[in-house]
Amino acid sequence: MLMAGDFRKGITVEIDGQVWTIADFQHVKPGKGAAFVRTRLKNVMTGAVLERTFNPTDKHPRAHIETKEMQYLYNDGELYYFMDTETFEQLPLNHEQVEDAIDFIIENQNVSIRFFKGNAFSVEAPNFVELTVTETEPGLRGDTATNTTKPATLETGYKLSVPLFVNQGDRIRVDTRTGEYMERV
Repeated sequence: MLMAGDFRKGITVEIDGQVWTIADFQHVKPGKGAAFVRTRLKNVMTGAVLERTFNPTDKHPRAHIETKEMQYLYNDGELYYFMDTETFEQLPLNHEQVEDAIDFIIENQNVSIRFFKGNAFSVEAPNFVELTVTETEPGLRGDTATNTTKPATLETGYKLSVPLFVNQGDRIRVDTRTGEYMERV
């Protein structure tokens, strides 16, 4: 059990039968009255954000989130299939569970899948991935001095802005947390 006075950013707790991660917290000691903890919570299953205050002595069970390394296999139109690299069991997930990461992963790439009580709830791509540009306007020689960008489409279908010197067929590194171009590889 975890007391509300011990809440810290990033901790996962179980409140009212649902799993929440603490996005932000503030310990408040007003001049009059009792101290309290103001928090902003994010539901790990649905992504809903909730602001709530707690008495510092309130106790909530800590939620144990298991993270497992799995390999992305394929998509059959409805489900995305992942394989446990140790047991070779396949796990089908729907689009809502993979939507944050699917723009940055290709077949046979390893990803982290988070579980709560045996149920997968999210897929996390590596922080940086290398992908091939499949569609963009041709770049001109010498277009490296300015910060001008152009639209590009990657092999996963994700669209982003890249510098003018990036051409179709180039491999680029993308930051999956922001979805932005990092460098040409």
